Amino acid sequence: MATPSSGFAGPADLHLHSNHSDGTESPAEVMRQAHAHGIRTAALTDHDRSTGWGEAAETAAGLGMTFIPGMELSAKHEWRSVHVLGYLFDPDDEALRAETDRIRGDRIGRAERIVRSIGRDYDLHWDDVVAQTTMDATVGRPHIADALVARGIVRDRTEAFDGILHPREGYYEPHYAPDPLTAVRLITEAGGVAIIAHPVTTGRDRMMPVPFIERLIAAGLGGFEIDHRENTAAGKRVLRELAAKHDLIVTGSSDYHGSGKPNRPGENTTSDEMVARLIARATGTAPRFP
Repeated sequence: MATPSSGFAGPADLHLHSNHSDGTESPAEVMRQAHAHGIRTAALTDHDRSTGWGEAAETAAGLGMTFIPGMELSAKHEWRSVHVLGYLFDPDDEALRAETDRIRGDRIGRAERIVRSIGRDYDLHWDDVVAQTTMDATVGRPHIADALVARGIVRDRTEAFDGILHPREGYYEPHYAPDPLTAVRLITEAGGVAIIAHPVTTGRDRMMPVPFIERLIAAGLGGFEIDHRENTAAGKRVLRELAAKHDLIVTGSSDYHGSGKPNRPGENTTSDEMVARLIARATGTAPRFP
């Protein structure tokens, strides 16, 4: 297993998406964009899959970057959608792979139900949505948003999510996701490090109760993604206090999705110290150093 002394260097952005999930660019292009924005250590964290690691790692190495294998695992606490970033886990771990297969399978069925419902009121069809995906990417709401844009029904993803795809419009459908305790356990038992992504946003997905977060920490949670454009200032203060109390890893990231979101690589970054701690803690797989 590689160690931090192997020679990574920041700035580090540990939350980037490709078209293997809901980003708009290939894993190689994501790495090139990160490099162009000054990033020298990058993680690919597609939703519930690790299929882009090889391409991203090769491109990152060619650019002189360190590549951190990652994933954003879907979870749910009560009504909240909770995303757990997993880093440096074993992608062949049987239990984790079974769970991600289940999540992705249910997402496809959910997307089909949403499209059927929207199609009763708008000129939208399943083939329109599939046309917005690449390779074996799991179809999700961002692809539905892209299809709505392509059909001229909305101007961009933002309008789609603020309008037709907003729960108040009546087209929302739930999907399967494990509870965060299970998500943390699966990542940790696969040798990875679990970090809660953007944990203190506003609105429906606002911060989980502190006692529950304490349970996640006891279960092996490695830390929090605190520096993220969607986190509230008040929430950040609470998380920094918790991180200091429990000596947790603190990260900062862009949550880059290509043209799918306004987020840009490097708008928030993770310190070399925290990257080193993350690498030292993991046992599942190794970073790719330049």
